[in-house]
Amino acid sequence: MQEMLHRVNLASCLVLWITSCAITLAVDPNDYMARALQLMSETPLIDGHNDLPWQLRSQFNNQLNKVDLNTLANTHTNIPKIKDGRLGAQFWAAYVPCDTQYKDAVRQTLEQIDVIHRMCQKYPEIFMFASSSQDILKAFNMNKTASLIGVEGGHSLDSSLGTLRTMYQLGVRYLTLTHSCNTPWVDNWLVDTGSEPSEHNGLSSFGKQVIAEMNRLGMLIDLAHVSEEVMNQVLTLSKAPVIFSHSSAYAVCPHKRNVPDDVLRRVNETKGIVMVNFYNDYVTCSNTAKLSDVADHFDHIKKVAGADIIGFGGDYDGVPRVPEGLEDVSKVPNLVAELLRRGWTDEEVKAALGNNLLRVMSEVEKIRDSMSNEIPDDVPIPNEDVQNPCRTSFGYPSTTGSNGSAHSLSTLALLITLVLQAWITSTV
Repeated sequence: MQEMLHRVNLASCLVLWITSCAITLAVDPNDYMARALQLMSETPLIDGHNDLPWQLRSQFNNQLNKVDLNTLANTHTNIPKIKDGRLGAQFWAAYVPCDTQYKDAVRQTLEQIDVIHRMCQKYPEIFMFASSSQDILKAFNMNKTASLIGVEGGHSLDSSLGTLRTMYQLGVRYLTLTHSCNTPWVDNWLVDTGSEPSEHNGLSSFGKQVIAEMNRLGMLIDLAHVSEEVMNQVLTLSKAPVIFSHSSAYAVCPHKRNVPDDVLRRVNETKGIVMVNFYNDYVTCSNTAKLSDVADHFDHIKKVAGADIIGFGGDYDGVPRVPEGLEDVSKVPNLVAELLRRGWTDEEVKAALGNNLLRVMSEVEKIRDSMSNEIPDDVPIPNEDVQNPCRTSFGYPSTTGSNGSAHSLSTLALLITLVLQAWITSTV
C-alpha cells in the first residue's frame, strides 16, 4: 500500500513538473511580443492620462449620441484600438483650457465628468466606471477597461474646497494641480521657463490646504504640469504618495514638463509613480520621436529611481505628435515588447504596467481611511486672493455687515458720489 502511494506521489510530481515546463515553454522567451501579450493578460495596463473626452468636446460638443466609438477614426483612441492595445484601465482626463479660469471652468469640467460617465453607460460591455484600486482589478477580471476620472488643472476648482469634495463624490480620483497656467494658489511649470512669473513661490497657504484635503479625501495628487518648487513642496507636505500622470525624464529630454533626477529619487523615497508621456516634444525635445526614445525614458527612470516608480501615461488624444511605433492606443504592446527586449524582467514590466499604480492608489486609500475622523476643511481662500470681475464675494466677513446686508466698495463709492453731487448743488 505504501509503495503504491509512493508511486502515486511520484506520478503527481511528474505531472506537475511537466505542466510547469509546458507553461514556461508556451511562450518563447525570445518572442518579446508574445511575452508582452502574456504579461498584459496577467496584469492590467493602467494608463495615467488620455484626452479622448476633450476630443468629444472639441469635435462633437459632447454630443455622444452623434459618436460611435467603434468607428471613430480621427482619434488616437477608439474601441478597437483599446482592445488591440490591451488597455486594462484608463484615467480619462476631465480637462478644460486655462481660458475658462475665472469664467466657466467649473461648469465645463462638470460637463467633461458627465461625458465620461455617459461613455461608460453607452458602452457597458467595454467600460466599467471605477473609483478604487479594487474596482480596477474587478474590471480587469471582467475583461473590461476600468474607467477612472482625473481632473486636469486646479483652475477647474475655482479655488473651492467644496468643489474639490463635490468632484470627488462624482468619482474624480486625481487632480492635476495646474495645467499651463498659475491658479490663485499654485504655480505651474511655465514659471520654470521664465515665461510666467511665480505668484506663490510654489504653493500658497490655501494651496497647502488643498493638499491636506486631498489626502483626507483619498484623491491622488498629480504633479504633472506644476513647477519644480511645487513638486518638492508637495513631496514634503503630502501624507500620501503622489503621481505624475503624464511626465517623462528631464535628463533624457530637458523640457520643464519633465521630472528632474533629484525629484525622481524623492518619488522613490515617498513610493509614488511617474507615468511616462509619449508626446514627442517631451520625449526627444523635437517634433519627431521613435518608440525606442520612449523606452529610453523608462530605462533612465529605472536606473535613477527603480522600476517601482514607473508607469504609462501616454497623453493620447491630447497631443499633436506621437512617436513612430506608438501611433495610437493599439500600439502600446510594442513598447512593452521593447522593454522586454532591453532586459526588463517580467516582474519589472508588470510593475510598470499596473502594479505600481495599484500600490500607490491603495496606499492613498489607506491614508484616507486613517484620516476618517478628521473633519472637512471649510476655511475658504482669502477673498483678496481671488479678486476678479466674475467672482462674487458673498459670505466673506469684509463684505457683510452685522445685519447681514452686503456693502460693496462700488456701493460705497456711489453713495460718496451722490453726497458730493448734493453738496455741490446746494452750494451753487
